[in-house]
Formats: sequence, C-alpha cells, structure tokens
Amino acid sequence: MTDSQAPSTTAAASAARAGTNPVAAAPAGARTAADVVTPEVIARLTRGVVGSGRTASHAPFTGGRLAELPESTPEDVETAFARARAAQPAWAATPVAARAAVLLRFHDLVLRRQTEILDLVQLETGKARLHAHEEVQGVAVTARHYGRQAAAYLRPKRHTGVVPVLTKVTELRQPRGVIGQITPWNYPLALSVGDALPAFVSGNAVVMKPDTETALTALWARELLIEAGLPAEVFQVVIGDGPVVGPEVVARADYVSFTGSTRTGRDVAQRAAARLIGVSLELGGKNPMLVLADADVEKAAAGAVRACFSSAGQLCISIERLYVHESVADAFVERFAARTRAMRLGASLAYGADMGCLAGERQLETVVRHVDEAVEKGATLVAGGVARPDIGPHFYEPTILDHVQEPMAVCTQETFGPVVSLYRFTDEEEAVAAANATPYGLNASVWTKDARRGRAVAARLRAGTVNINEGYAPAYGSVRSPMGGMKDSGLGRRHGSEGILRYTEAQTVAHQRLIPLAPSFGMDDEKYTAFMSRALQAMKTFRLR
Repeated sequence: MTDSQAPSTTAAASAARAGTNPVAAAPAGARTAADVVTPEVIARLTRGVVGSGRTASHAPFTGGRLAELPESTPEDVETAFARARAAQPAWAATPVAARAAVLLRFHDLVLRRQTEILDLVQLETGKARLHAHEEVQGVAVTARHYGRQAAAYLRPKRHTGVVPVLTKVTELRQPRGVIGQITPWNYPLALSVGDALPAFVSGNAVVMKPDTETALTALWARELLIEAGLPAEVFQVVIGDGPVVGPEVVARADYVSFTGSTRTGRDVAQRAAARLIGVSLELGGKNPMLVLADADVEKAAAGAVRACFSSAGQLCISIERLYVHESVADAFVERFAARTRAMRLGASLAYGADMGCLAGERQLETVVRHVDEAVEKGATLVAGGVARPDIGPHFYEPTILDHVQEPMAVCTQETFGPVVSLYRFTDEEEAVAAANATPYGLNASVWTKDARRGRAVAARLRAGTVNINEGYAPAYGSVRSPMGGMKDSGLGRRHGSEGILRYTEAQTVAHQRLIPLAPSFGMDDEKYTAFMSRALQAMKTFRLR
C-alpha cells in the first residue's frame, strides 16, 4: 500500500474522457459529517490521546476538514509508553479468562453500535458502506476467535524432556510487554484494533499510532474496549506525522506491528533490528487473479468486481493483475466490463453505492498517472479511466486496462486504486510464472470448476494467501489460519496461532528429577558417556521424539 493520504498541494491531472458509471442517489435524511463528527464527539474520543500539539484530518468525500486532533511530540510518545509500561504488569497478571471476556464484550458492542463506526469509517476513508462493513465483520470475527481460543493458544504446554520421565519440560508464553503498533489509513478499524486484540488478550499493553487521517476510528475502538473492561492506561494512542512519531514508537516498543508500504516497512524493520526486537510487517502487493479455461465465466466476472474494486482498490490484498485463459477471455472481458461500468458510485452515509472514492488527492494522482501513462504507451481502456469530480474531488471510475506491458508503471508497481490490468494466456504454467514474476507475494486468486486443479495451482503461487473461486475474503476472514505476505509483502502473520504468539516470548522451564545429567552412581566420565550413548540409541529404537 501507499503512505499517508493527507491532501497534496499538487493538482491531479484529469483526462478528457466522459464518465459512464451511474451515481447512487443519497437517501432522504441521510446523515452528514456535521451530524456524526460533532465537537462533542471529537472531544470525547480524543480525551485519551497523549498530544500537546494540534493537527487535522480531512474527509475524502468532500476534501474538507473533518476534525481537529491532538498531535503528539516525541516527549508525548515517551509519556504514552511510560503510562502503558506502568499499567502492563497488572494487566498481565489478570487471568486469561478475564482478559478474553473483554474481547467477547467488545464483539457485542461493535455489532450493537455498528452504525456509529460505519459512519466514521466512511467519513475518514471515503469507502462505500458495504465495504466499511467488511471492517466490522473482520473485527467481530477476530474478537470472537481470540476471545474463545486465547486460553488454548496461551496455556502451558508439556514437552518430552531430554530423558523421558526424569526431565519434565513446560513451555510458557510470556507477554512481551508494550507493543508498538503503527496502523494504516485504508482499513482503520480492522487493521488497527483487529491487530491489537491478540496483543491485549496475551497480556500486553499497546501504544498505537494510527494514521492521522483515520484516527477517529481507532479512538472509537479504544473507547469501546475500555467500555468492555480494558484498563484505559493499557491502550495508549499517539497521533502525528509518520516520519516524526513512527520512529519514536519503534525506539520504545518491546515489539512492533506495522501495516503499510513496503518502503516504510523496510525502515521499520531496520530500526527494530538495531534494537534486537521483533517485528511483524504486512506490506504491499501486486496481487494476481488467474481465470482458468474451465472457470465459470459469469461467477469469475462477478468475483473480479469484488476482488478488484472493493474499497476502490485501496486494499493490500486487492487484485491488480488479471490473467485470463485465451479460450474464455472474450466472454470474461465482456461480462466483467459490463459489471464494472454498471457500478454505482456514491458519497452518502448509507447503503446503495457499489464503490466510494480514493482516500486523498495524492492517491488520486497515482491512479491518474498510472492509467494515463499506460494509455499513452498503447494500453486500451476497457472501462473507466476517468475522474468524477461531479461526485466528489477524489472519485475515479473503476478501470480495466487491456494490452498492458512493461515498462508501463501499472504493469509492475502497486497502484492501490480501482485499476486492474488484463493479460491473456494459453499455457497454465506460463500464467503461474507470470503471476509469480513480481517482488510481491501477498494474495492471489484462482478460478476453476475443478477443486483439485485449483488447489494444485494455488500451491505453486508464491503468495501468503490464495483464494479459490473468490478474490480475498475467504482467506482473510478465516481467522484460525495465518494471513500475511511472502517476499516484499512482509514478515510474520496475523490471525491464528501466529497472530497471537508473535506478541509473546516462549519460555522453557525444565525440571530435572531423581538423577542429574552428569556422571553419577559411581560412573566415571567414560562410563557415563557410554551409558548416555546407549540410552540415546534406545530412544530412537522406541521412536521417542
């Protein structure tokens, strides 16, 4: 993904093409930013922010100022960590069952008060309400999973010792302490508190730096967690420019969780390595989708719309490269283009729009640059390719490009917008090789009627998650299973056992009983080593592990 989407001072280029996508009408009585982000709401949500300066966030739908916020200095970050570190031991001493109960209560609160957070997510990101609800679903599923499974993940585990029976070994999981979390603007609920939940339930405190443009969403989640029973001091929030506040977070944390661009992720990793602390990174992607010769073309076309244009393509696991078998390419493109042109664009706080807008002017500029350069160099517009200022300053139609090839930027660089490139293939191995020919490896999709064939192709794709007959939701939503990237798409995993154990340190406690692991009972060194050699051979014979 790309970095912060604060408004740029450079005006975006605009192609002289007419828009065709319909506009979703705003229902009568729909709420507005003034109804949702009131001075009282801002004051309530920002009460817990450690910040002595002032900054502001902006609404992508209009480009106008949304909220004035506290801004944190390096000294404020130090204060936040001191508060978190003082509160963490008592929280870690709280039984796992009690910590897990907080997550389950939070689950219920999120679902009960989802209208509030849907409004905030839409206002801060510009996404359609349906896509904002994906965040509610993701956080609820994560809270339920770790609320139910944390005790099993964290309970002491017995292991066979070096000498069975005589050596008793237990593996414990100790919280790391204070987690530094740097979260992105594109999924401000799911990728902020969604990653913090397993950190909390494993006994850690968290100091979170959300993107300034989407800080209200993270602060709303903090408020609900406190209402659910989380001690307020255990969850600290700092706000400010990434290059200023981010390094301060990394410099003080016991472990860092980062989601964002690959460029920034490298810097975070280097800073963490210098301190010898752990880090998990979910970074960028140039994700491929393969439509095989036997795919259901109608379902694949509908799935491609979801995979490519959810949240206006501002999703790390969104599809940006479409490889279609030559035998079904024409039929697929016809159906995909028709569905794409019919997508309704809208800016209201209500259901009905199929796609919202880009998060800011800087992101719009990237999309315009990639599309215009590709068309100038010979790519063909199948759909879209035009900004829609008639709806709002950051709207851009969902775009399909054909005949894309290097050195077009859209061919290899992450666009992070509603743009997908089409490529035809005749040989399956050729398609797999092309899909893998990227420094990224986050997500992929395979469409086929043959489940066994789909699994075989998936196993050859170098991506952290692969979805068969869907774009991204099944793998991401299956929170018992790990989710993350290969290659330049990141390190570590969220979800499942890896998603919680990353926030812990493994501690081995070995209790030796009856006899020492040393010469005893009158044995000299030679007799002892001979005895141990026979014992080791016997353990192999009896298949001890």
